[in-house]
This record gives sequence, structure tokens and C-alpha cells, in this order.
Amino acid sequence: MESKIALKDRRAFKIAFIAALGVFVIGSFFIGNSKGTIEIDIQRILEVMMQDDGSTERMVIWNIRLPRMILAGLVGINLALSGAILQGVMRNPLADPSIIGISSGAGLFGIAILVAFPQYQQFVIIAAFFGAMLAAFIIYALAWRSGIQTVRIVLAGVAVSALFGAGISGTLVLYSDRVQGALTFMNGSLSARSWPEVQTILPYTIGGTILALIFAQKLNILLLGDEIARGIGLNVEATRLGFTALAAILAASAVSVVGLLGFVGLIVPHTIRMIVGSNYKYMLPASALFGAGLVMLSDTFARTIFSPSEIPVGIVMAVLGVPFFLYLLRK
Repeated sequence: MESKIALKDRRAFKIAFIAALGVFVIGSFFIGNSKGTIEIDIQRILEVMMQDDGSTERMVIWNIRLPRMILAGLVGINLALSGAILQGVMRNPLADPSIIGISSGAGLFGIAILVAFPQYQQFVIIAAFFGAMLAAFIIYALAWRSGIQTVRIVLAGVAVSALFGAGISGTLVLYSDRVQGALTFMNGSLSARSWPEVQTILPYTIGGTILALIFAQKLNILLLGDEIARGIGLNVEATRLGFTALAAILAASAVSVVGLLGFVGLIVPHTIRMIVGSNYKYMLPASALFGAGLVMLSDTFARTIFSPSEIPVGIVMAVLGVPFFLYLLRK
């Protein structure tokens, strides 16, 4: 009886925590919309969102801040879910789209389209997806030796990330006259992003989130180990491939609209895991919400700390992510 009560208490805590993260996302959204060169209070934000009164505040909110905050939230969801899925698939808490090279693969193919074939920008997401999947395939090929071991995955990922990073540098050297736009892409920035980028990423966020939540239990089974998972009846390799493809498309869609934004997929799921545990039925929605709020707040900080100038949000995430990564290594 006591164990049942304790189990109910843990479930209640996890649900309450997810609800609190929902409040965190809403708060981050309104903070991001209120802060800037023009300060706008929450009541006024709601007014101009509900009614077009032709005011300056309406133009600032509707054309600049609102789409940027929505995009930041969607990017945070995609990268956080991608990191959480990769950590489950690879059974490695250090797995992250940027660290193991998936973001670099997506970035190389995305930058190649942007600087070499700018007339085909509508294919950036498709190219980024194939780059991410290619990186994942190379990582698996290098790490496979009678099965997958987490240490080999990380080492292979570092090598693949360096390889694709060199490809990005080489591309920028060949097209040096178009470097300025690519530099923003490499540092991860939400500057000048608006509704078209929201429309681009939204279907991938909705579809990827739904699929991740539906198949969360399969990730829980993968955590038990390959032998136990096969004994339960799970097709381990097909499941791993499917989840890797899902993580790749989530990361690729985020990279295609904001560039190389690192550490979100590492910080968010690992932090959530320490609070709610490794059950992906709770971890995935919590990671999605925390990722959305974190990127919103980070972008708000990035564009206001040196106002009227702004820095790429990728720099802020790096400042947050590097100490957290070092902390994980020391553990």
C-alpha cells in the first residue's frame, strides 16, 4: 500500500512539474514580447494581439517579436526532443545533435544550399535532413563493433563533427563573397526571422512531437538494453533507425531556420532527467516545454543585453552549455 501511495505521489509530482514548465513557457513568451528597445507591458501585448489598432506596438509585436518568440519556442522543442531521443537511442547522456555531429551534417548541407545554390533555398530542410542522416549513418558505421557502445559513439561523433565542420569551413572559403550570411547561420541566430520561418518549421515540430510522444514507451524499452528489448519482442535496429531519423529531422528543421544552435539538446534533457527520471512518457513533454522556454529566454537576453545591438542566441547557449558539459564530464 505504501509503495502504491509513493508511486502516485511521484506521478503527481511529475505531472505538477510539467504543468509548472507550461507556466514557465508562457512567462518566457510574454517576457520576450515585452522586452526590447520599446518596452510593452503584458496588458498592452494582449490588446495588440487581439486587435489591429495600427499602433507602433502592434507592428513591433505582430511583425517582429511574436513570430520570433514562437520560432524560438519551436526551435527549442525540436532540439530538446532531438537530444532526448538521441540520448535514449544511444544510451548516452552526452548524446546531442551538435556534439555528435548530426547538427554539423545538417549545417554543411544547409550552408551548401545557401551559399552555392541560393536559388534553391526551398530545399534547405530536405538537404539538412539528408546531411543529418548521413552524419548519423557514419557515426553508427564507425561505432559499430558487435554492437553499439556509448564511448565509441561519442568518439565517432566528435570525429564526424570535426569532419563536417571542416566541410563547412571549406565551403565558406570557396564562397568567401557570401560569408556574411553564413556566419549568422553558423552561430545560430533568430535575428530577422519572422512568419515564413515559423511556417517552415511548424509542421516538423507538430509531427515530430506527436510521433515522439506516441512511441515514448519504445524508448523506455531501448533503455533496458538490446538483449532484453529483443526478448520483449522489439525490433531493436529498426526502432533505433526510426528514432534516429526522427531526431535527425527535428534537428535538421531547427538548423535550417536558425543555424547551428548548440547545447540545447544536451542541457535540457539531462536537466529534466535529473528531476523527473528517465521515463520518456514524462521526460519528452517536460523536455519540449523546458527547451521552448529556455531558448525564448536566451534569445531575449541575446537581443537586449547589448541593446540596441544584439548577439546570436547561439553564443548565449554556448556560455550556458560549456560549463554544464564540463560538469557532466566531471561526474
